Amino acid sequence: MIGEETVEGIPAAFEELRVRGAQAIEAGRLEEAERYFEEAFVWAEQHGESNLLDLALCNRAAAAIDLGRGERELPRLREILMRGADPVNCRIAAYNIARYYELNKSFKKALFYGQIARDRSEHLGRRDWLASSHNLIGNLLLAESFFEKACAEFEQALALSPEDAVVRRALIKDNLGYCYTVQGRYEEGFRLLFESYRSLRRLGAIRYSVLPRVALCFAYLEVGRPARALRCGREALDTIETTGGSEMMKNLLYLLGEAANLNGDLELARNYFSRLQREFYPDAGYLPDFLLAIDVRKLINLKA
Repeated sequence: MIGEETVEGIPAAFEELRVRGAQAIEAGRLEEAERYFEEAFVWAEQHGESNLLDLALCNRAAAAIDLGRGERELPRLREILMRGADPVNCRIAAYNIARYYELNKSFKKALFYGQIARDRSEHLGRRDWLASSHNLIGNLLLAESFFEKACAEFEQALALSPEDAVVRRALIKDNLGYCYTVQGRYEEGFRLLFESYRSLRRLGAIRYSVLPRVALCFAYLEVGRPARALRCGREALDTIETTGGSEMMKNLLYLLGEAANLNGDLELARNYFSRLQREFYPDAGYLPDFLLAIDVRKLINLKA
């Protein structure tokens, strides 16, 4: 989760660009956010002192990382963290490095930097940053299938997150709702996932709204309602095909194939599994038949 970093006492021209970038992120417009943060970085290079330039770099890196092109930013982020000149920038750098490793599925490295971000947030007394750090750590534990520990992190994140941080709270609810569902706590899971989806749709955060929709597809399969899962998944697929997201697409094709199979539509199931094979596993021609013969849900961790 990005777009959270706010710092007092910075120049108005820089702050205006930073705020516009943060607002774009809140709406899921990551490319637009990256452009604003790049402008802020150029402004800081021309007018700012070193701490402001570090902050600008951290903000630019956050957007780039979520867009899947953050590798070039990593050395500078490490430099900011190791230099330790400003505690705020150190925290943001650690958080961004953790996000980079999370998205690249290096979960142990991500956890190391996520814990640094959490500790720095606690030292700074920033409840909002502490909330996002707990959420990040929860995601990393969830990816490694430590569901109970992940739930505890998400619960702390939700308790600490400001009420007016609607998008961030919705994303935490998505994580916690999925975690509850995996543990068989279906009533709590469905409640949180619907709250997450409705909040994100209401705010126009279409890119993010896919997350709880995919989780709801999984949840309906878990409670034996494949027709509802199929409907939910198709709506999510339509959105992903517009907004992008290869990892979500892959998970969703697994779920849609399973939903169609359990719903008695073998041809549709094969179509989804065949698309999955073509787009993600081109050398595994056996895959559609294999997936039709097993319980696909056991293969999937939506947050891994």
